[in-house]
Amino acid sequence: MAFTRVATSKMDSENEVGESQAGPELPKLARKKPRGLLRQEKLKDLKNKKKIQKRDRKLRKASGDPKQVPRTIENTREPDSTVFHSDDEDYDQKTQDLAAEFEHDEFADYYSDLYKPKVLITYKEKPLRKVREFGKILTEIVPNSVRIFRRDASVKETIQAAINKGYTDLVIINEDRNEPNGLILVHLPDGPTAYFRLSNVIFPNKRQRKEFTDHRPEVITTNFTTGLGKTVARMLGAVFHQDAEFKGRHVVTMHNQRDYIFFRHHRYKFLKNKPYLRELGPKFTLRLQYLQEGLYDPKCGEYRWIMTDKRHKIETSRRRFFL
Repeated sequence: MAFTRVATSKMDSENEVGESQAGPELPKLARKKPRGLLRQEKLKDLKNKKKIQKRDRKLRKASGDPKQVPRTIENTREPDSTVFHSDDEDYDQKTQDLAAEFEHDEFADYYSDLYKPKVLITYKEKPLRKVREFGKILTEIVPNSVRIFRRDASVKETIQAAINKGYTDLVIINEDRNEPNGLILVHLPDGPTAYFRLSNVIFPNKRQRKEFTDHRPEVITTNFTTGLGKTVARMLGAVFHQDAEFKGRHVVTMHNQRDYIFFRHHRYKFLKNKPYLRELGPKFTLRLQYLQEGLYDPKCGEYRWIMTDKRHKIETSRRRFFL
């Protein structure tokens, strides 16, 4: 019996050594589902989700609850005292005050059709190819516009020369690394002056350039709601001729979205009483950096509005817009 016990303990010790050498037992890997089965499960979950949404809509409609409006940055923007709506109590009075203000601003003569705009487009001292091409395209879009090279003349000298020759607006295109990156717009002869950051410039291709005509385009400015925004919209609109030639079927749109102004140029036509748009270009985005009283004077000029620092520093909230 003693011999048997010794043999048994010896065998147990050998088994333990064998198990320790083999290592711990690994878990079995789960079998991967076929791709077709995964797709079916995904479609089934989506169908169930749509059924639940449809049921909730029916219950909400039966109970008479108002339709839920999704929260966006636009409909949750911080209120501005210069923005007013038709349901305001003093809407009529605000409208009359705004009209009276527009009758005596810098662009009143233009919108009263007392003169026709005459625009001068120029560049920095030695513009490169892309910047020259961008100025040429603007000259083809803006009616009664001329582009020149100002060479060694300063901005103030260029402004004075433009006033002497009877120009009503001056556009100066800045560049950085062979790319247009800024645009100075000066309303002559008394201002104001605006500086825009220029980005996302896309030039029209050869096919689009062939569709350019000499007709004066229609001009649309949209979504400028604040007092500053309306001033900027009137300033941009004053560059173009008021009497559009509808025969050319050209339209220039400047749309404000979260303080970014998107410039688009289209040609439209009607087929079976339905409008169709064809984009001609160029496309670019403007971002107002400052609006200055009077003519260009970066050192001693008085500013109506200026972006003094980066966006996330000057703004207390992402839901606050200025245009």
